[in-house]
Amino acid sequence: MPMPVLSWPAVCSTADVHRMLESAKGHKYALVRLLTADSGTVSEADALAEADADAGLLYSDYSLTGTDTTVTHTDYQKGSVRHDFDFGPLIRIDVEEALDALKTVDYTLRYSGWYALRLAMSRISLPQRVAIPLYKVTPGKAVSDHEAHFAYVDPRNREVQQEMEEAFTAHLKALGGWIPAPTVRLSHTAAFATEATVVIPVKDRAATIADAVKSALAQHTKFPFNVIIVDNHSSDGTTETLRELAAADSRVIHHIPVRRDLGIGGCWNEALNHPQCGRFAIQLDSDDLYSHTDVIRTIVDRFHTDGSAMVVGAYSLTDFHLRPIPPGVIDHREWTAANGHNNLLRVNGIGAPRAFATEIARMHLMDNVSYGEDYGIALRLSRSYRVSRIFDVLYLCRRWGGNSDANLSRERLNKFNNYKDSLRTAELEARIHLV
Repeated sequence: MPMPVLSWPAVCSTADVHRMLESAKGHKYALVRLLTADSGTVSEADALAEADADAGLLYSDYSLTGTDTTVTHTDYQKGSVRHDFDFGPLIRIDVEEALDALKTVDYTLRYSGWYALRLAMSRISLPQRVAIPLYKVTPGKAVSDHEAHFAYVDPRNREVQQEMEEAFTAHLKALGGWIPAPTVRLSHTAAFATEATVVIPVKDRAATIADAVKSALAQHTKFPFNVIIVDNHSSDGTTETLRELAAADSRVIHHIPVRRDLGIGGCWNEALNHPQCGRFAIQLDSDDLYSHTDVIRTIVDRFHTDGSAMVVGAYSLTDFHLRPIPPGVIDHREWTAANGHNNLLRVNGIGAPRAFATEIARMHLMDNVSYGEDYGIALRLSRSYRVSRIFDVLYLCRRWGGNSDANLSRERLNKFNNYKDSLRTAELEARIHLV
């Protein structure tokens, strides 16, 4: 009897998933076609259907029809809980195991039926990947990297995201990894050289670095602040520009590390450990700007009001010339005071600008990487300390060809996603043991 092929959208109800699985009863396995915005045509899937692996969920790499190109995926980890984990368009599923797992899922879910099911199945056994192409795909409509990167924070998707948070929260509770919101307030009374520091890691941003530094220097405060630029051995004229800016304003600290192997996280650690770093360290990327002149004051006030270890604002996406681009304002309103620290494990970032209580950040320094370094420390701090959000736009995030996450190859994207999943895995394990 041929293996049934079930087609369901990545966003679908629990009832729809149940109905389709019921139609496959009597079969050990079924193939599931995941329908997404860029779904193509799948062919030659017998190898995946007949793979010798006893897995509840089995997925594989695939090849593009008429080419020598193989599309690779990442191995599933315990922390691969983001809703957009890429299995590819075809999965083999154990029908009875899926139906059993579905009994633990809220039947009223309208959008996150598939997401909740695969989380529930992962509690039985982790999905397995076959690291060779077992089928072919003729690509469908292409979705831009920009659109995919920001889909989860697009306001048009808010209702879907809120329900996925509900599904994920249920998963966390089933694992024993859900934790209550931290309530301890920090006093922020330790002595520091200055009240606040704007931290700008930079390497080869001659076209934008002066704008970023001037944006920081234009801030209005009633307290002293400085700007530490960690110049990671630039070679395009950035260093010369920074020397001029430092000579013109004593608040500018131009720091060139001794080490030459630093990523963005390593540069941040240099700034945090600098003797002139202020009580609060506030992020500004070398190609971005603050949206107005009261950003630093607004963030520092929130630190003192809430006793937080971290404060995060909202940002607006622009092109290089600061013209707004879709989806516009990224405010991460999925964050709530009660559950944001748990839901942070599900989403792929926390927002910007990010600011840290330096005394706390020095105890939890960033990994020496150039992608996800901020996400890692945000996960760690949110486990033990209050994190405050400001939903007003404080930051202009320029999207252009020079961004570090622009035009990523499949290999680099997999590397970055695997790293973030490893952060989630470690953090999830830590929270389970904490409970």
